[in-house]
Amino acid sequence: MQTGIIGLPQVGKTSLFRILTRARVESRTQPGQAHVGIARVPDARVTKLAELFKPKKITFATIEYVDIGGLQKDREKNSASLVPLREADALAHVVRVFDDPAIPHPSGSIDAMRDIDSIEIELMLTDLEQATRRLERVEKDLKKKKDPQIELEQSVLLRCRAALEAEKPLREMEFKPEEKKAVTGFTFLTQKPMLYVLNLGDDEISEIDHVIEKHKLEKLATKPQTAVVPFCGKIEAELAELPDAEVAEMMKAYGITESGRDRLIQATYRLLGLISFLTCGEPECRAWTIERGMTAQKAAGAIHSDIEKNFIKAEVVRWEDLLAAGSFAVAKERGQFRLEGKEYIVQDGDVILFRHGG
Repeated sequence: MQTGIIGLPQVGKTSLFRILTRARVESRTQPGQAHVGIARVPDARVTKLAELFKPKKITFATIEYVDIGGLQKDREKNSASLVPLREADALAHVVRVFDDPAIPHPSGSIDAMRDIDSIEIELMLTDLEQATRRLERVEKDLKKKKDPQIELEQSVLLRCRAALEAEKPLREMEFKPEEKKAVTGFTFLTQKPMLYVLNLGDDEISEIDHVIEKHKLEKLATKPQTAVVPFCGKIEAELAELPDAEVAEMMKAYGITESGRDRLIQATYRLLGLISFLTCGEPECRAWTIERGMTAQKAAGAIHSDIEKNFIKAEVVRWEDLLAAGSFAVAKERGQFRLEGKEYIVQDGDVILFRHGG
């Protein structure tokens, strides 16, 4: 799964990318170019089970992040910059709420809602251009031959165009399953889930739980397919440079219990509608990424297509029960294992042993 990082210049986008992925990259990118990196999804369950099983290998779930250059008042350059985000599954908009005279804001002042609206309008204009071009093509095709599928596509595109002209992002629209399928191939930017990352000044870290209210951004948290995460780039950059042994000490000094990096990655994971099931043993303890609501048989395909194809049963135990039992054998003696069929809906934190033929 991939998340694209967007924002105005001088908001801390590339710094955020470095913190998330531990990559060492330059701040500047040319239009159409992007930085790409992988972030490990923090998961205490994997860590605790690994302490129990002492495997040869530990594998966490991951998310890919893509960082493009800052968007500016140049439609042509912005269109080129946004191309790498077409294939992203979600967007993370870095919004500057810190004030620093040494780093002047391009608009001359700090106004989070103004900046959010500015980027949203840019994304909507890009989508509107794409919808209009596609509608022209569809209308030409329909003049040649009537086709129910093309007529459905036209109907959906007309709805999308009307919403965009009314300055409504497509993520706020409701689509029937067949409509969603018709529109998915267009990779509209405003249809993607949006994570707003509020980049705070270090003087606001003590009131991080109240930052949304302070900057009057409450309405963002109520929008569909949207999440808001406060984040102090300056402090997180310092934490990223420290050895693990010193991180906890510095976090305590700042009065924070969880790093912004971990909170942001987990928020991305949730926004994408993802969960993890776990497999444990001497060779490896691993978190496997699947979509929420996936059946046991489909989840088996995350490991290997042959396991999905030849699925028989899934032996399932909750991770906390397995940890308390201390071994698979004791968990089975306690009756904490369940045999589930192919239609079982996998839950976040299930530890699964798949029985399969072949």
